[in-house]
Amino acid sequence: MRIALGLEYDGCCFCGWQTQPQGCGVQDALERALAGIAGGPVATVCAGRTDAGVHGVAQVAHFDTTASRPDSAWVRGTNALLPPAVAVTWSREVSPDFHARYRVLSRTYRYLLLNRAVRAALGHGRAGWFHAPLELESMRAAARFVLGEHDFSAFRAAECQARSPVRTLLRCDLSRHGEWIVFDVSANAFLHHMVRNLVGALVEVGRGARPPEWIAQVLAGRDRRVAAPTFEAAGLYLMRVEYDPRWGVPPAREPPPEETLAVVRAGAPGR
Repeated sequence: MRIALGLEYDGCCFCGWQTQPQGCGVQDALERALAGIAGGPVATVCAGRTDAGVHGVAQVAHFDTTASRPDSAWVRGTNALLPPAVAVTWSREVSPDFHARYRVLSRTYRYLLLNRAVRAALGHGRAGWFHAPLELESMRAAARFVLGEHDFSAFRAAECQARSPVRTLLRCDLSRHGEWIVFDVSANAFLHHMVRNLVGALVEVGRGARPPEWIAQVLAGRDRRVAAPTFEAAGLYLMRVEYDPRWGVPPAREPPPEETLAVVRAGAPGR
C-alpha cells in the first residue's frame, strides 16, 4: 500500500531534506523512524526537497509498504522514534498512482525578513535580516514582473538539476508587519534557490539600488551573474503543498503571516 504523510520540521537541525551519507537529512531521520514501525526498510519521496536551514511547515511525503498499520501508528508511533525537530502531522493511505512530488498542483513558500538596523538573536536561524530601510511599494511593483510563466534561469542556482528553467509563478505577495516583511510565493514548481534569489532581487529594489523594472531586465536576460546575491536559507519556510482533491490528501492550510511570526518569536517554527 502507499501511505502519504504530512510533516513539519526545524531546518536548523538538518542538512536539508535529502538523505546524506552522514545521515543528517530529514529524509534520513524519517526513514529510520518509519522502518521501526514498518518492520523493515522504507524509502520516502517528498513534495519539495528543501535545502539545509529551510523549514517545513507542511511538507508532504509518501512511501510504499506491505505493513498494515493504523494511521495513528504512522503518526504517533513514528513521532516516538523521531528527533524533536521533526514530526509527522497526519497520515493517509492513498492510491498507488499518487506521487508526493509529481502530483503537486502548486507549492507555496514564505520568507520572513527582519528589516531593522540590528540582527535578531531570538530569531537566529529562523529569519532573514536586512539592516537598511526597504520601500515596500517599490518591491511590490517589481514583484509583478515575475508573475506568470517565464524562463527563470537568472534566478536558479548553478547546481540546479531541473531539466527546464521554465516555471509558472502564481503569486508573489509582500506584506509588512512592524519590523518584518513577509514574502509569500506560489508556483507550479520551483528551481533550486529560486525563492531566495527572488527575495534578494526584491531587496535590491527595496533599498533603492535598482528600479522595479530592473527585475524584468534580469528575467529577460536569463543570466544569473547579473542578478542579486542569494538570500540566506534561515527565513524560508515550505508553507503549503496543494493536490487535486481526488487524491484524498488533507487540504493544506496556510497560516496568516502574524501566526508564523508569533511562532518564530517564540523560538521554533510550527503550524
